[in-house]
Amino acid sequence: MLAALRRSGIKGWRRNAAMPGRPDFVWRSEMLAVFVDGCFWHGHRKCSRNLEARRNRKLWKTKVAATKVRDRRAARELRAMGWQVVRIWECKLRRPGAEVRRIARQLAKAPGRPA
Repeated sequence: MLAALRRSGIKGWRRNAAMPGRPDFVWRSEMLAVFVDGCFWHGHRKCSRNLEARRNRKLWKTKVAATKVRDRRAARELRAMGWQVVRIWECKLRRPGAEVRRIARQLAKAPGRPA
């Protein structure tokens, strides 16, 4: 994702921001937080790779469910603080162009940015 953002010319992000959910990319002035979620760890149901644990299924099902709850809570907290939240699935990064355009659209809609 980082390389795709650089190639597209989108600038101004920060990494490792101490915010709810620890977003992967943050544009502070535009109040945009982007999370890049691993399909297995965050429970992507529509993943083309059909990820499912082969061993310890009950343990992994519980862990992934807790991660989903944590993700929803973090997004809710950020939105309550006025932030836009974008989640990108790992499987979509094979062809990141659409996701980069999605981020660019969100940045263009941000308060204080010309439309």
